[in-house]
Amino acid sequence: MVDVNWRGLGKGALIGAGVVGGVIAAELGTVGALILREAFKYPTPVQDGPDPRVEPPAKAPRSSVVGTPDGALLHVATLGDVDAADEVIVLIHGWTCNTGFWNPQFHHFADSRAVIAYDHRGHGLSELGSVRPSVELLGQDLQTVLEEMVPEGKRAVLVGHSMGGMTIMSWAAQFGSGMEEKISAIVLTSTAAKDVVQRQQLVPELPRFLRPAEPVVERAFVSLPLPLASNDLSARIAHYVALGPVARQAHVDFTDKQLAACSPSARGAWGTAMYSLDVTAGLERISVPTAVVVGAKDRLTKVEHSREMADVLRANGVLHSYTEFPGAGHMVPFERADAFNAVLDTVLGDVSEAVNS
Repeated sequence: MVDVNWRGLGKGALIGAGVVGGVIAAELGTVGALILREAFKYPTPVQDGPDPRVEPPAKAPRSSVVGTPDGALLHVATLGDVDAADEVIVLIHGWTCNTGFWNPQFHHFADSRAVIAYDHRGHGLSELGSVRPSVELLGQDLQTVLEEMVPEGKRAVLVGHSMGGMTIMSWAAQFGSGMEEKISAIVLTSTAAKDVVQRQQLVPELPRFLRPAEPVVERAFVSLPLPLASNDLSARIAHYVALGPVARQAHVDFTDKQLAACSPSARGAWGTAMYSLDVTAGLERISVPTAVVVGAKDRLTKVEHSREMADVLRANGVLHSYTEFPGAGHMVPFERADAFNAVLDTVLGDVSEAVNS
């Protein structure tokens, strides 16, 4: 989403802008065709029936809203007794998803833990608000949710996926002083600290004639507020973009519905914000045990991002663990639900052990 002031432009400038726009549109069409070509090379999804873990849990989370300083209302889903919990798990979903993304974790913790999840602005049931989306705003919204939803004296375990992990690092950069008093541990899943759009692997290699315009095409690709359908073709693209090559049909369908449900304006606005992502200062500021999780076939936040983050955390003495799931794509929390939940259980167990020792 590029801001252009059309007033005062002469006829020649307008014609020139139209030509540039036409070229960008043509290049985006070429990129789309390349992605579609690669998507059709992917294996047919595994037809093994529904996955009950991605369905809404029988014990439905309670819905509430949190007001931000600028007046936007964020939807929050809460499971379990937050007041009685030792630690409160806070789940932060990624770009174009919503709290339903965490259904496998709601199922897993239904009878054992207090869990909070919230929709980012413009996602799910949350309002987009009037403030221009930015990476800094992600961290500020998380701070608002923590202040309103985690009782005084309790600590949170922050679990972020994709843009949710970026949210945690943004929060740490702005509010991380003395984080040990309010945060027990962190789990960074399928995420990145910088250059996320620039280093994505959706298109193996652009044609030579497109390479000079690659930055403009990349930015337009994530920021244009185009509506997304949910059909057989979009499901095939969702498989390629977000999941590992060998994926269950139930997971392909679930991903496709998550992506299609996000409003085009929110998707474009947050895509624009992430283009200039750099939360390395927040990564450096993390001072609690932090697990890093990634799928080996992740095209959106490739493995190198996670390895680099793990190196920083290790050097700072706070890396809890590094887990790389072979064959998995970007949607690890439900692609590898049992194994991912086991990672969360280990982190939570180690937190409890540290408190009791």
